[in-house]
Parts: sequence; structure tokens; C-alpha cells
Amino acid sequence: MQKSLATYTLILAAFLTVAIFASSTYKDDTSSSAQKVSENNSEVSHHDLPQVIKSVNLNKDFSFAGESFPMDNFDVRERLDRELSRNTYWHSNTLLNIKKGNKYFPMMKRILKEHDVPEDFIYLSVAESDLSNAVSPAGAKGFWQFMKPTGKQYGLEIGSEVDERYHLEKATVAFCKYIKGNKKRFGNWLLAAAAYNMGGTRLSKEIKAQKGESYFDLNLNQETSRYVFRLVALKEIMTNPQDFGFYIEEADLYQPIDNFYEVEVKEPVSNWGTFAQKYNISYRMLKVYNPWLVKTSLTNKNRKSYIVKIPKKD
Repeated sequence: MQKSLATYTLILAAFLTVAIFASSTYKDDTSSSAQKVSENNSEVSHHDLPQVIKSVNLNKDFSFAGESFPMDNFDVRERLDRELSRNTYWHSNTLLNIKKGNKYFPMMKRILKEHDVPEDFIYLSVAESDLSNAVSPAGAKGFWQFMKPTGKQYGLEIGSEVDERYHLEKATVAFCKYIKGNKKRFGNWLLAAAAYNMGGTRLSKEIKAQKGESYFDLNLNQETSRYVFRLVALKEIMTNPQDFGFYIEEADLYQPIDNFYEVEVKEPVSNWGTFAQKYNISYRMLKVYNPWLVKTSLTNKNRKSYIVKIPKKD
């Protein structure tokens, strides 16, 4: 009995020794691991989020349509800073607009030049629709966001089968007529742009009530108050994208749609899908080239002449 007790005591002592050693080792390991985690966290805090966010450079001259911004006015500087910063760091939207600009701007610039409208107004279509056939909650449509009565007033056909607000060439011509009318009415291009956003009647009332002489003198609604500044911001970023951190390879830019021939249509078209098959293209591609065809058929009771673009096969 005494021998068994002695044996048991020795075994228990050995077990306790091992347990104490293991506990000590575990504590050392835990302490070491905790130290490593702490070091890693410290490293993360110093090196995570490796982006560079900088203020845009405002120490230069800014203008729109040849009309200068008074950059010695702190209010003007801050309002422009807001729009430049917002569009610089609205990455995906600005990136896509730069790509689409390469696709659409050449044709739009040509039409603006033909109608003696400053080239800077191409950026109004970016502000209005992000260079897309957008539809606003109020019913404005197309790149230039024409309401139905205004579009018709400037010569666009708008109906259930054809909506030329989606015909970029014709809509751009209509825009030129519209903005030149604003310029004649208000005397300068900045107010012409403001009137495009808020309407000429409302702008006239504000000018009369506030006794203002320039866009920068007026206290307008928030959207119009930002509008011209946004145009300048878009112009600056899209003209010099690398200055604002946008590096885009030439191959990544969207290309102009110029690989097409034209077909004159004077008769009714019972189905544009069948029409597309006749020219060995899909209905989808017919719509891509002619988004103004808003229905799958064309009644054309008056036998009007329509020019339809047909993509060429590579």
C-alpha cells in the first residue's frame, strides 16, 4: 500500500511538472502571437488603402465657351472646387464618360461648328445624360434631354413609332438652335447654359428680381447654381484626364460608329426585325445604329423618307 502510494505520488509530481512547463510554453506562444498580431495591425494601419486623394488645382484660369470665371472670388472657387472634386472622384461614371466621349464627340463637334456654337457645349450632353439616351422622370429624353414640346418646336419628329430625340445628329442640330436662341435672349453663353437647365422664363424672372447681370451674381436653385460649374469641371477632366488620375489606353476608348451605309425607307415597314434580316443584321444592331426607331414597325402613312443606317460587315 505504501509502495503504491509512493508510486502514485511520483507520477502525480511528474504530471504537474509537465503541465506547468506546457502552460509556460503556451503563455509564451500566446504572448508571441499577440505581439505579431499587434505588429500586423500596426503595419495595416500604416499601409492599408494605398490611394492618394488630393485637392484639385484651382490656381489656373477657367473658362467656358470663351467666357472667364472670376477665380479671385472665393465663392466661385469653392463652387468650382466642389464640382471638380466630385467628378474627379466619381471614378466609374467619369471613366465611362471619357470612353464614350471618344465615340460621340467628333460628330457632335462637327455639328456645333457648322452652327457656330462653341465646342465646349459638348459637355452639356455629358451633364444632361452621361452621353446616353436617358429618360428623365419628367419625360425628357435623349442625349440633350429634350421634353416633347421643345423637341417638336425645334423640328424633331416625336411619336409612337419614331422619336428623333434619340437621333443624335438631328437632336444635336436642334440643340444648336435652342442654345443660340438662349444666347440671343440673355446675351452670353453662361446664362444661355443656365437657361437650358432651369428654363428661360424662370431665369428671366430671377434676373429681374435679383438685379443680377451675370451668372455669378445670381442666387439660383441648387441644380442650376451648380450647373455651369459642372460643365467646366467635365471639360477640364475629360480634356486632360491624366491630370486627374485617369489613365486610359487608346484601345480601351469606345470607337465612333462610322462603319455603316445608309438605306432610304419611304414605305411602311411591317416589322423591323424582318427588315434587319434582309440586310443580314440583327434587330439589336439595327437599334444600336438607329435608336430613334422606337417601335418594331413603321406605319408611314404619309410615305415620309427616312434614312436608316445599316452596319457594314467586317
